Amino acid sequence: MSFRRSLETLEINEIIMSEEKIKSLEEIFEARIARDEKIEPKDWMPEKYRKTHIRQMSQHAHSEIIGMLPEGNWITRAPSLRRKVALLAKVQDEAGHGLYLYSACETLGISRDELYDQLHSGKAKYSSIFNYPTVSWADMGAVGWLVDGAAIINQVPLCNTSFGPYARAMVRVCKEESFHQRQGFEIMLKLCRGSEEQKAMAQDALNRWWWPSLMMLGPVDAESVHTEQSMKWKLKRKTNDELRQQFIDQTVPQADLLGITVPDPDLKWNEETGHYDFGEINWEEFWQVVKGHGPCNKERMSARVNAWDNGKWVRDAAMAHAEKKELNKLKKVV
Repeated sequence: MSFRRSLETLEINEIIMSEEKIKSLEEIFEARIARDEKIEPKDWMPEKYRKTHIRQMSQHAHSEIIGMLPEGNWITRAPSLRRKVALLAKVQDEAGHGLYLYSACETLGISRDELYDQLHSGKAKYSSIFNYPTVSWADMGAVGWLVDGAAIINQVPLCNTSFGPYARAMVRVCKEESFHQRQGFEIMLKLCRGSEEQKAMAQDALNRWWWPSLMMLGPVDAESVHTEQSMKWKLKRKTNDELRQQFIDQTVPQADLLGITVPDPDLKWNEETGHYDFGEINWEEFWQVVKGHGPCNKERMSARVNAWDNGKWVRDAAMAHAEKKELNKLKKVV
């Protein structure tokens, strides 16, 4: 009986010591975050921090990969060889961004296959903006100007995010996204300086992409379940509402320069705040798209899964070739 009580006491003491140790590690971790130190993959981190970063980085990676589809649709229909080459380069950049970010995710102990399975099964999300159709060449301009413009505003602060691999990946990503945004604006500028039909095409693209671009920066802060914790851990440096306001303030003057009109009758400059006031966003549409009921949700996922399945023979051949090379190396050593 005495031995049993001693064993129970020992187990209780171990639990208390474990809790105290975890609390100490958490305090050290929080202090590092406060000092703006980078957290590296082999450093101790709370499990929630690890999972939160996997969710955020994988969602970003998935968005880069799915984001290739609406633009890739126009590579063969670009109006000139110059436009074709530029668009092809952009789509290749997006593929590279996805690979950087998947690699960063893997440093936190999740495999590439798991990440793909989460995307293909619908468990993981990607940016809602890519579930809208690209119906004209002007959409390539609007996507570059607005969508990549919003992405830059969201991603530049991530160059200083607390997780080292993510922050370093974002430095190159943001440089390339800046090129994409300029490319899109140049397409819009060319159209707006062209015929009346071309300018009307640019206006139509702005009308269709303006509100989804505001939505892609995330729900309002009061309804965002992740913003508060992400700000605390410095995964994010600005809230959704702050990023949205910055995007509007930067983009409206660009629309004025193009000579086209932002489709918001409530849009006006506020002298007191030094920002633009803007109309109500249709959040019901946003949540419908997020839940899989957007114009192109099924089409995008079907294209992605089919590409994965049809490419299996290429992956198998690459693995077989790698194994053969390794076997030949061993034979030479023997």
